[in-house]
Amino acid sequence: MEKKPFQLGIIVGRFQTLHTGHELMIDKALALCEQVGVMIGSSQEARTLKNPFSYEERREMLQTVYGDALTIFPLPDIGVGNNCAWGEYVLNKVKECFGMLPDLLVSGKESRRSSWLDNEEGHNVSELYVPKSIEISATEMREYFIRDDRETWQSFTDEKLWERYDEMREIVLSVKDNLFTDSI
Repeated sequence: MEKKPFQLGIIVGRFQTLHTGHELMIDKALALCEQVGVMIGSSQEARTLKNPFSYEERREMLQTVYGDALTIFPLPDIGVGNNCAWGEYVLNKVKECFGMLPDLLVSGKESRRSSWLDNEEGHNVSELYVPKSIEISATEMREYFIRDDRETWQSFTDEKLWERYDEMREIVLSVKDNLFTDSI
């Protein structure tokens, strides 16, 4: 088997819920990295409109689609927003979980991530921005549950998750009026 160009690739996301845009980033990371780590952000929060699913439920969604191809860890918020302090926190959590720094951070192109790796350790991490070629967001995915638009939801979801639609929809409906959030 041919060696991949990166040892450890990291993806950070909330995955509220997992959709084809997320999968595109994960698939790129799997193609380029010997090991892919997924850090599930806002892992301390669940049962709000912005974060309806628990860390465990999100981890299970990822495992349903990817099996053991990913190494998944929680990444609780620390209340600093998307900046260099957040990036330092992420790198420290990755070192704690994997025993090493990543050599690749895979993400969607979002300006708010541009300062994550502005610290000294971050300068040794390559970044791959995966262009948004699929127009979808987790916010829209939650709206499909609220409107009971199963067909559109399925068009942006791996079919391995389709049998969970009713259960996931019930969770989103139960929290649709809970606008409180601790996540940034």
